[in-house]
Amino acid sequence: MLYSFHDARSRALMPLRWMAEATRITFDSPFHPMSWTPFGRMLAAGSTVLESLIAIRGKPDWNIDTVTIDGKDVPVTIEADFEAPFGDLVHFSKPAKFKGQPRVLLVAPMSGHHATLLRDTARALMIENDVWITDWRDAAEVPVEEGRFGVDTYIQYLRDFLSHLHEDGGSPIHIMAVCQPAPLVLATVALLAEEKSPYLPASMILMGGPVDTRASETAVTRVAENRSMAWFERSVIHRVPARFPGANRKVYPGFLQLQSFWSMNPARHAGAHVKMFDQLRKGDDESAERTQAFYDEYMSIADVHADFFLETVDHVFKRHSLATGQMTWNDHLVKPEAITNVGLLTVEGELDDISAPAQTEAAHTICANIPEELRDHMLQKGVGHYGIFNGRRWRDDICPRIGTFIRKIEAMKAEAVKNQTAKNPPTKTNTKEANDGQQNAA
Repeated sequence: MLYSFHDARSRALMPLRWMAEATRITFDSPFHPMSWTPFGRMLAAGSTVLESLIAIRGKPDWNIDTVTIDGKDVPVTIEADFEAPFGDLVHFSKPAKFKGQPRVLLVAPMSGHHATLLRDTARALMIENDVWITDWRDAAEVPVEEGRFGVDTYIQYLRDFLSHLHEDGGSPIHIMAVCQPAPLVLATVALLAEEKSPYLPASMILMGGPVDTRASETAVTRVAENRSMAWFERSVIHRVPARFPGANRKVYPGFLQLQSFWSMNPARHAGAHVKMFDQLRKGDDESAERTQAFYDEYMSIADVHADFFLETVDHVFKRHSLATGQMTWNDHLVKPEAITNVGLLTVEGELDDISAPAQTEAAHTICANIPEELRDHMLQKGVGHYGIFNGRRWRDDICPRIGTFIRKIEAMKAEAVKNQTAKNPPTKTNTKEANDGQQNAA
């Protein structure tokens, strides 16, 4: 009922949005005499801010046409390489001469924001790597006939994506999780390691994720710990209204998630909009456009499947099932100790108030059997949660460190294959065994 009421209210605000847009266009026009007056600029600025606050936002565009490599703009083609009901595997394809770069599967959060939130993450990675990303679909767009989507389904999707990349051939795969998917990526790798799967990644990079939330407390962990599962199901789960493709599907609605995001720092968000109004009033359009671009992305929120949200709260914040050895996938126990030959890099932000320092680093304790030479940890000073994968520190400090780690792992894997081949030179009878050994080493 609450979701239907919110949807009706949003549509009822359409005339106000049209009025704000018309006022902005009118008083932004250099041909209108009032646009040159302080009063006219205030009207235009106020209308822009109002329009931004009440806009209905869909999924943002990627806005990546090129990437700069060695001072030259290289064209990028964005295409769905593997399509499925709940999300696609999207490839940022570059010209053929870049074939052979390390392959990175970037796992985007399914926690409200669209995968486009990682636009700058992908753009920086593309310089040295061949990049794919998980592009999860808004739950409101998925018909109920497609079935439920929970943690088990999520892990199966990661397995399917990795399998698809393996079948395509090429260099080893490195899987990189940003925030929410970190524990589920670790669980996926553990399952593949135990199975001795040929599409086991060469490394996993976990960034600002809640691998073990017991390691450090935040406002997020306190909310989860102090409320029962029944409270979450009763208070935040609603059914999608009839006019959407996913009508009647149970979800954690995007508008409630946005309210939660804003409630964590209400003064900062209010101050940002007041500042944007002041910038527009003074004619500082460039600064105002940067603020508006941020909020266009930040306020574009997708619904999350109810089963996935509730199971994540239970696994990650309530029972800490991965860290305590209780997590299962399709009733099969997940065993992180099975990971023995996969590189592990963890990245945290000193000022992260969502997945605080130590929560991600806990992966090193959980994955006890990874050799020391395959491990690394980075604590980036002076950045919060979003600074881990966006902005100057990401581009100048964190991304280069990830690149160095990937190249180190690939060199070690190549050396291992070389040594194995030297001990067992391929012949007509053992060529297949040598190829299988190379796949497992990758």
